[in-house]
Amino acid sequence: MRDMQAREFNQVTVSTPQLAGRTVVRCARDTMIPSLAALGIAAPPAINRAASGDALSLLRLGPDEWLALSAVHHGAELFARLSDALGPVPSSLVDVTQRQVALAVAGSGAEAALATGVPLDLAPAAFPVGMATRTIFEKSEIVLWRTAANSFHIEVWRSFAPYVMALLDAARTELAHGK
Repeated sequence: MRDMQAREFNQVTVSTPQLAGRTVVRCARDTMIPSLAALGIAAPPAINRAASGDALSLLRLGPDEWLALSAVHHGAELFARLSDALGPVPSSLVDVTQRQVALAVAGSGAEAALATGVPLDLAPAAFPVGMATRTIFEKSEIVLWRTAANSFHIEVWRSFAPYVMALLDAARTELAHGK
């Protein structure tokens, strides 16, 4: 992972931001709602949307599946914080901090670079800021989250990260050379 530092070609930067903790939460929306206030999140995001609170982002990937990301709370600490917030609510928590890594893709060419491997329409009207979903990049499963107009956050399994990074490098090189 050391060789995956920030790389920039033709207004596309790919970097590897360090997230301290990641936890998958399985919990029904209605039972999750009371717990959100304890996490600093005002309202539950719709499916395929993200919401952020106290040093925590919550991506809702399905009717009862949430991915909690934190740059501050380490794996066990994030897990404990979520567990405390959920209390007796029927739920399942899995710490996936070591399983996956983050990639940040930013710049005016970010959408075009991602479009080389993502089969979704990434135009802002179809994939607006705040949208988050599970998809693929070429043959690798990823979670893709649009964090700003020209910025995306990718969560990918650690073993697939070099493959995704190499494909992004190839896409950025092609974009830089106008191919």
